[in-house]
Amino acid sequence: MKAPVKQIALKEWASAIKALREGKQILVMRKGGIVEETRDFQVESHHFYLYPTYEHQKRELLKENEQQTVDETLAGWSAEARSVELTAFADVVEDIEVLDQEQLDRLSEFHIWTDTFAEERLKWKKKNPLHVLLLRVYQLEEPVSIPIRSDYLGCKSWVEIADSMPEVNKTPVLTDEEFARQCEAIKSALAGSGVAGH
Repeated sequence: MKAPVKQIALKEWASAIKALREGKQILVMRKGGIVEETRDFQVESHHFYLYPTYEHQKRELLKENEQQTVDETLAGWSAEARSVELTAFADVVEDIEVLDQEQLDRLSEFHIWTDTFAEERLKWKKKNPLHVLLLRVYQLEEPVSIPIRSDYLGCKSWVEIADSMPEVNKTPVLTDEEFARQCEAIKSALAGSGVAGH
């Protein structure tokens, strides 16, 4: 199975991408970056690479048993790096809008972040919903190194990869059955809380 030609990437903490690649979680949470053109988060593509970021990762914002992941992803990384390695691709299966703390609390067991960090994401730009994206994640069989360009930097969710990407085989991180089971578990946890899905 080949990754499509469209060269869009979603920026996410390297530690979260590692958790996605290892099948520890299937979701990401988004309110939109500070420099988001639309002022709030929008799904620009349902198929994209996962672009790892390192600058804002903090051990204390991950659950205690996941904190070493930050150290692992920072090993060998330098703030002066001129390229970044893409190792994963994702399809959005569902965009769930979380509107209040009760809904968010129901998701606690399904991600690596602390409840405090998740709550801060919910409270930022209070009028806007928190987007919880359920992702079908694929491991690239060979990592792809791309130059870091100035327009990739800053607090934004999406980047358009300017360099041509090689065709790389990708394999699902989870089996169809396990992915369906995790989706069902999340939806069951949210059942009855008035969550809007797209």
